[in-house]
Amino acid sequence: MDRSSTFETCFHHANALAPLALAGKLSSMIRTYVRPVVVCVGSDRVAGDSLGPAVGSRLAREGGLTVFGTLEAPVTAREIAPLRDLLKKAFPRAPVLCVDAAVGEREEIGLVKLLPSPLRPGSGTRKQLGTIGDLSVLGIVAAREDGFPALENTPLRRVAAMADVISEALLSLSSRLPRCAACL
Repeated sequence: MDRSSTFETCFHHANALAPLALAGKLSSMIRTYVRPVVVCVGSDRVAGDSLGPAVGSRLAREGGLTVFGTLEAPVTAREIAPLRDLLKKAFPRAPVLCVDAAVGEREEIGLVKLLPSPLRPGSGTRKQLGTIGDLSVLGIVAAREDGFPALENTPLRRVAAMADVISEALLSLSSRLPRCAACL
């Protein structure tokens, strides 16, 4: 079941229309001709935390978007503050869209959530690392109640399926925007 509210929009990764619906919602939220910068947060050291870098790697291979955070060069908690400063200087007019894995309620596992707010990396594990970005795409990969072991035991096939949905949506969004170097 897909749910929407003024605060977040959710699509289940198994919904065949999820990439199209997510791209449409992102398009209506961004409302600019400036191509977004995508920050994919996470690490491939833990299966459940590899959603962001998996999305980043696919986007980097396909081209068309400026991407920070891939499997080869991940963006982790250490890089959040300096990256936030770099983005403000290098891409002052570009919207910043952040992608990260998250934990949630057991019935939320498999949802891809779009939030019209900055990403708060580490908040699921009660870390306070500040915020980054303008919009957030979160993939609920595990149950919060199971703690950190849930991220370690998350099936990689779930993460890969969610990464496909998010990547397809962002590539679709990218194809709708002009390829203008001066727009950045």
